[in-house]
Amino acid sequence: MRERKATVLASLKKKILSRQELDSGYRYNFQGHDEVLDELVSFIKSERQCCDFFEFRLAVAGDGSEASLEITGPDGAKAFIETELGL
Repeated sequence: MRERKATVLASLKKKILSRQELDSGYRYNFQGHDEVLDELVSFIKSERQCCDFFEFRLAVAGDGSEASLEITGPDGAKAFIETELGL
Protein backbone atom coordinates (compact mmCIF):
# COMPACT_ATOMS: atom_id res chain seq x y z
CA MET A 1 0.00 0.00 0.00
CA ARG A 2 2.80 2.43 0.86
CA GLU A 3 4.58 1.69 -2.40
CA ARG A 4 1.39 2.23 -4.39
CA LYS A 5 0.72 5.47 -2.54
CA ALA A 6 4.26 6.70 -3.19
CA THR A 7 4.04 5.81 -6.88
CA VAL A 8 0.69 7.56 -7.36
CA LEU A 9 1.80 10.59 -5.36
CA ALA A 10 5.04 10.96 -7.35
CA SER A 11 3.11 10.76 -10.61
CA LEU A 12 0.50 13.30 -9.49
CA LYS A 13 3.16 15.79 -8.33
CA LYS A 14 4.47 15.92 -11.89
CA LYS A 15 1.00 16.67 -13.24
CA ILE A 16 0.07 19.59 -10.98
CA LEU A 17 -0.58 22.64 -13.14
CA SER A 18 -1.10 25.06 -10.25
CA ARG A 19 -1.70 25.17 -6.51
CA GLN A 20 -3.82 27.57 -4.49
CA GLU A 21 -3.59 27.91 -0.75
CA LEU A 22 -6.88 27.61 1.14
CA ASP A 23 -7.58 28.41 4.78
CA SER A 24 -7.40 24.76 5.82
CA GLY A 25 -5.49 23.14 2.95
CA TYR A 26 -4.80 23.43 -0.77
CA ARG A 27 -6.44 23.20 -4.19
CA TYR A 28 -4.46 21.54 -6.98
CA ASN A 29 -5.33 21.92 -10.65
CA PHE A 30 -4.70 19.25 -13.26
CA GLN A 31 -5.63 18.47 -16.82
CA GLY A 32 -8.96 16.64 -16.83
CA HIS A 33 -7.89 13.57 -18.81
CA ASP A 34 -9.20 10.17 -17.72
CA GLU A 35 -5.68 8.99 -16.82
CA VAL A 36 -5.28 11.89 -14.39
CA LEU A 37 -8.75 11.32 -12.92
CA ASP A 38 -7.94 7.66 -12.33
CA GLU A 39 -4.77 8.67 -10.48
CA LEU A 40 -6.62 11.26 -8.41
CA VAL A 41 -9.25 8.72 -7.36
CA SER A 42 -6.54 6.19 -6.51
CA PHE A 43 -4.75 8.82 -4.42
CA ILE A 44 -7.95 9.71 -2.56
CA LYS A 45 -8.68 6.04 -1.85
CA SER A 46 -5.23 5.42 -0.38
CA GLU A 47 -5.08 8.66 1.62
CA ARG A 48 -8.45 8.26 3.28
CA GLN A 49 -7.37 4.89 4.67
CA CYS A 50 -4.48 6.38 6.60
CA CYS A 51 -5.59 9.99 7.04
CA ASP A 52 -9.31 10.01 7.73
CA PHE A 53 -9.08 13.62 8.97
CA PHE A 54 -8.68 14.90 5.39
CA GLU A 55 -11.62 16.09 3.34
CA PHE A 56 -11.30 15.69 -0.42
CA ARG A 57 -13.21 17.57 -3.11
CA LEU A 58 -12.70 16.53 -6.70
CA ALA A 59 -14.16 18.73 -9.44
CA VAL A 60 -14.05 17.96 -13.14
CA ALA A 61 -15.01 20.15 -16.07
CA GLY A 62 -17.68 18.49 -18.18
CA ASP A 63 -15.55 18.81 -21.30
CA GLY A 64 -12.60 17.08 -19.60
CA SER A 65 -10.35 20.10 -19.95
CA GLU A 66 -9.48 20.40 -16.28
CA ALA A 67 -9.82 18.86 -12.85
CA SER A 68 -9.15 20.18 -9.39
CA LEU A 69 -8.56 18.44 -6.09
CA GLU A 70 -9.01 20.20 -2.77
CA ILE A 71 -7.44 18.63 0.28
CA THR A 72 -8.49 20.23 3.54
CA GLY A 73 -8.74 19.28 7.18
CA PRO A 74 -8.59 20.42 10.79
CA ASP A 75 -5.78 22.47 12.36
CA GLY A 76 -2.44 21.01 11.35
CA ALA A 77 -3.71 19.45 8.12
CA LYS A 78 -2.09 22.09 5.92
CA ALA A 79 1.31 21.51 7.51
CA PHE A 80 0.82 17.74 7.15
CA ILE A 81 0.07 18.16 3.44
CA GLU A 82 3.29 20.10 3.00
CA THR A 83 5.61 17.95 5.10
CA GLU A 84 4.24 14.41 4.80
CA LEU A 85 2.82 14.53 1.28
CA GLY A 86 5.22 17.09 -0.12
CA LEU A 87 2.40 18.88 -1.88
